[in-house]
Amino acid sequence: MRFSANLGFLWTDRPLPDAIRAAAAAGFDAVECHWPYDTPAPDVAAALAETGLPMLGLNTRRGAPGENGLSALPGREAEARAAIDEALSYATQIGAACVHVMAGFDTGPEAEAAFLANLRYATKAAAPHGITILIEPLNHHDAPGYFLTTTTQAARLIDSLGAANLKLMFDCYHVQIMEGDLTRRLERMRPVIGHVQFASVPDRGPPDAGEVNYAHVFAQIARLGWTAPLGAEYRPLAATDDSLDWLNRFR
Repeated sequence: MRFSANLGFLWTDRPLPDAIRAAAAAGFDAVECHWPYDTPAPDVAAALAETGLPMLGLNTRRGAPGENGLSALPGREAEARAAIDEALSYATQIGAACVHVMAGFDTGPEAEAAFLANLRYATKAAAPHGITILIEPLNHHDAPGYFLTTTTQAARLIDSLGAANLKLMFDCYHVQIMEGDLTRRLERMRPVIGHVQFASVPDRGPPDAGEVNYAHVFAQIARLGWTAPLGAEYRPLAATDDSLDWLNRFR
């Protein structure tokens, strides 16, 4: 297995370029991030070139304080599309493969219509750059009221748009809380998955504890023919470097 360090949670005590270097030193195969916009893109690109690590993806901005994305918020289309444009511009400058378009807190048919329209905009804007647009269901404990909550809902939206560059971010942590049955669900969703992330459940810590047997889950992912790095999006209980015992074991 190959693994990607999510720098939204790992090595957050240092600037993003130094976090990229730390991930390379620790033996990760790739990196990904949440909201890198306070760091100049050339600085990130330089650290990626120096280490040879690919940047797998980044998120669109959350919006105002207390928000968690803009793209499923009716009446906020201009802001949502500005956030998409910003994310695609940044991703292009650093060679990132994917942009996660965050939906936000809302429900109902108007929210779905807004989300679909903004995803259609995002996929068309991303296509000339070879960038994949990701959508991610979030669990209702960490993100109560978030528009997108299950893989089934996400797959329906992906199917309805029919865009080749729109895929599912399958985060094992969120999916286990909301739906369970991880290995069968991974198999069922395999055709629409664009990236896989993981953390222990229920504490979102390193993957060598909790209720999910990741040795089994990773073996199943390998059997499905998945070869891209899996995203380590967990919260270290102490210093990141002290949380990496799992890395060589699961590799």
